[in-house]
Amino acid sequence: MPPAAVAAEVRQGAMWIRLNRPDAMNALTPEVLGGLDQALNDAEKNPDVRAVVLTGTGRAFCAGADLKYVRSQSDLDLDGPRRFLDTVLATMNRLDSFPKPVIAALNGLALAGGLELVLCCDLVLAVRGAKIGDAHANYGLLPGGGGSVRLPRIIGATRAKYLLFTGDFLTAEELMEAGLVNQVVAPGELETATQALVDKIAAKSPLGLRRMKALVDDGLQQPIETALRLELLASEVHAHSADLREGLLAFEEKRSPRFTGQ
Repeated sequence: MPPAAVAAEVRQGAMWIRLNRPDAMNALTPEVLGGLDQALNDAEKNPDVRAVVLTGTGRAFCAGADLKYVRSQSDLDLDGPRRFLDTVLATMNRLDSFPKPVIAALNGLALAGGLELVLCCDLVLAVRGAKIGDAHANYGLLPGGGGSVRLPRIIGATRAKYLLFTGDFLTAEELMEAGLVNQVVAPGELETATQALVDKIAAKSPLGLRRMKALVDDGLQQPIETALRLELLASEVHAHSADLREGLLAFEEKRSPRFTGQ
């Protein structure tokens, strides 16, 4: 039996989701997208999962859509590519709106749909020298997983247009300066650094982080006055939570809080 296109395991507070098609540079197929969706469903239901880590096997994080698959669908059915892109976008949106923190751990190349996956994550760690780019323009393609929408919102329109128009790759170090990547580490330190970040997140209130993530994401879509009112309303609701009471009690007792997510 061939290995699964996506490997997932719960480890030390996180659901580690690994794209597992190294011979195809972890290119996206329906099997990869289905495996990612299933892993996200499992992670959302499991209270022991405080964060999700998305990474790849081999020398690439993800090289985007499997163009051999896309061409095969075009030969069979003119609507095949459109249905595939609908599935890609649905998975990207699911990742983008996932209620728990999502960390992209870039073990190597991320381009096209691979970059679009990264754009849907909350935090990004990358190995030193990892190449990141859009690359759709190199093959006469258009983004179909939100790249033209999310990329300028994160790194600004001018930088985004450069990547979109030229198809060039930038290094993780360059994109850390642009605001896409949070931390760059040596290749052998990616998992250790990612786990250290997971440990920090896992020590926080799951309820507080879920509400905080929603406030940031929703606030970016609102006028600032509306976003500030939403923050105040959320704070009023959160004031009745067990986690807030535990945090204040732990502060008084000079100990680490024990959050339950309630």
